[in-house]
Amino acid sequence: MSMDVAPRLETDALLDDPQTRIVVCCGSGGVGKTTTAAALGVRAAERGRKAVVLTIDPARRLAQSMGIDALDNVPRRVEGVGDEAGGELHAMMLDMKRTFDEFVEAHADPERARAILANPFYQSLSAGFAGTQEYMAMEKLGQLRARDEWDLIIVDTPPSRSALDFLDAPKRLGSFLDGKFIRVLMAPAKVGGRAGMKFLNVGVSMMTGTVSKVLGGQLMRDVQTFAAAMDTMFGGFRTRAEATYRLLQAPGTAFLVVAAPERDALREAAYFVERLAADQMPLAGLVLNRVHGSGAEQLSAERALAAAETLSLKGSAVADPPGEGSVPANPGEGAENLGPDGFVDPDSGNAQARNASAADNSSAADPDVSPTSAERLAVGLLRLHAERMQVLGREQRTHDRFTALHPEVPVAQVAALPGDVHDLAGLRAIGDRLAAAPADQPAESDQSNPSKRTAG
Repeated sequence: MSMDVAPRLETDALLDDPQTRIVVCCGSGGVGKTTTAAALGVRAAERGRKAVVLTIDPARRLAQSMGIDALDNVPRRVEGVGDEAGGELHAMMLDMKRTFDEFVEAHADPERARAILANPFYQSLSAGFAGTQEYMAMEKLGQLRARDEWDLIIVDTPPSRSALDFLDAPKRLGSFLDGKFIRVLMAPAKVGGRAGMKFLNVGVSMMTGTVSKVLGGQLMRDVQTFAAAMDTMFGGFRTRAEATYRLLQAPGTAFLVVAAPERDALREAAYFVERLAADQMPLAGLVLNRVHGSGAEQLSAERALAAAETLSLKGSAVADPPGEGSVPANPGEGAENLGPDGFVDPDSGNAQARNASAADNSSAADPDVSPTSAERLAVGLLRLHAERMQVLGREQRTHDRFTALHPEVPVAQVAALPGDVHDLAGLRAIGDRLAAAPADQPAESDQSNPSKRTAG
């Protein structure tokens, strides 16, 4: 067991606090952020909050369970959630391009907006430029908060390669769109005087000529047209990125770092915790997802393997009785399918006639399970338990390393479910495990497959 015990993250207290207006679920990809965000939304609504969940890339079955498989950029009510407690759950799936289009339409006159939306460079930028998804997730968060229709907004951050991309990408994209490279493309039209115009045109021509060779002339013209059309909007991107940062730093915001009990995921979580502290953003705690358990933790892996070895050796001794060709005195204690009047068919492996007295002697036991087959089953189960206990030990050591680095960070451990989450019942089960103390959580019901994890 760990010497360092982290404080427990009280998720229900966080969701019940009316001062909590935004919960951001962040972390590296594949750790269950989307499932966690959806489960928190369901639990908040069923505790009386009017919540909206902004999902980024939900698994298809999870999306269908929330009724958002065909949704666009508009929040929709999830039926059957929160009615008894007076709460509501709304859900939406981020449409990155549509959010960018809405930004353009809101900050440009109709004619200029049409020119921007039709520009090939803008279409490429809005559909998949590096950092666009992260920027637009924060843009959509700002829009939802400004509408003030919900008292709790839960955000599932984009599945970036690195969790830190979520904080870095909006600034990078804002700096690009509001940067010197874009501005210099428009400079000739803004410089007064022939001398200045002539001098600048020479420099710009040299620069654009070089860039055109790299990017291609048509792309360069598209960029210049885009820059000219976006002229009145420059400054807006950086300003809104800064406004979103202030919103994330506000007291009503709570960050939940989601991780799996694996070395790389928890290392990424540690980096993110440090970054949040450096940026003065409010961290509520760590959600340690997909933690495995056992109903027999008092039996260590070493003891289980030793018992399996003992049984295995005993079974070998029984299967190979002393004396070549000899038959045990009591046929019921001999090797399976062997007796004075019985044998094993060498072609099919099926047992032939058995000694009648052997059948009588085994009448108290299951006639279909011989002593050696039962021992083989026991050996397999002991070895499987040892493997599970080794997984638990590895997860605990990984968790301990994180806690040693950040002992002040509250932790909620979520026991792994035996299968994927694909309906509201599964989301409620995750919510229950989020709120329960580790000792109160059920062990994973399917002990036979340690690789089974909840959906992310």
